[in-house]
Amino acid sequence: MRELLGTTLELLPDQAVALARIIDRTGAGPRETGAAMVVTGDGQVLGSLSGGCIESAVLHTAHQVLLDGRASLERFAAADEITVGLPCGGEIEVFVERLDNTDVPTLRALHSALEAHRPVAYATTLESTPDRRLLHPGDSHPWRGLDHDAAALLTAGHNGLIGAQDCTPAQADRPRTFVQVFRTPARMILAGANDYTRALAVTAATLGYHVTVVDARETFTTPARFPAADEVVVDWPHRYLEAEQAAGRIDARTVVCVLTHDPKFDVPLLASALRLPAVAFIGALGSRRAHADRTTRLRDAGLTDAETARVRSPLGLDLAAITPEETAISVLAQILADRANATAQPLANLDGPIHRRPN
Repeated sequence: MRELLGTTLELLPDQAVALARIIDRTGAGPRETGAAMVVTGDGQVLGSLSGGCIESAVLHTAHQVLLDGRASLERFAAADEITVGLPCGGEIEVFVERLDNTDVPTLRALHSALEAHRPVAYATTLESTPDRRLLHPGDSHPWRGLDHDAAALLTAGHNGLIGAQDCTPAQADRPRTFVQVFRTPARMILAGANDYTRALAVTAATLGYHVTVVDARETFTTPARFPAADEVVVDWPHRYLEAEQAAGRIDARTVVCVLTHDPKFDVPLLASALRLPAVAFIGALGSRRAHADRTTRLRDAGLTDAETARVRSPLGLDLAAITPEETAISVLAQILADRANATAQPLANLDGPIHRRPN
């Protein structure tokens, strides 16, 4: 949608357009969620949703949406000899809505945020007459009971569907809504090329993190060993972290996890991470004895007790995790709970609604 926004704003003062976006995808697919196509009343088509396999069907729907003004939601699965679909075997959901001159202020505000490189989310309810809202970091103004869920996606840095899947009258204040986020994903930097890192990279990637694996040992630090990672870097972890900070690529959403079990790697990295001006979470895998030794070494390196107390170690929640995959779930659960200031307690032991608003 980003690349079509300027042209769409140029068209809207003179004519309405239909905006089609992929809002959900399962399995293989040609485009990611948020991919957009704009159709004008005279048949001009801008952008695409696939390699051409569903565009004709969406084009027909777009013309109907322009005529009656009612938004449409369609799902495309694997193609066969009769139906229009995806030859890659995946499944996508496409939402088509009508935009006109009344939408210009919201879209212009979105365009201004993108031009200024400010993170922003564009939320659209999947109703016949959609309701739309821009959400910026720090904006907590109530909206349809969805503002906190939308803010969580903006914080995480990835698109998503929120609200009721099947909107009953009792859920009318939380309609199914697509949130398209315009910002870089939150980062997770994993130090240590081992099986625990591999499992954590897989799990973190499913949550939308941009995952970097870094280790100074070239033999073990290869993309083939960490296929879920976005980056695999051969370098001393603390040196890499300091370079990323100097380049402005570390922010308050960044998670740093030390998985090396080696003081010559983990102590310098933890010292560098604890001196960062802003970071979301710092964790270190290992036993209580290993962490006590690390803490002593960090104090010897000049870190204060308050600074060393920020390290989450032993890392993870008490799930009796043994395997790398179980440990990854334990670690990610702790990161999620820490991010939301949640209790990490069983829901059955708590009172009140299960979807509590952040403190």
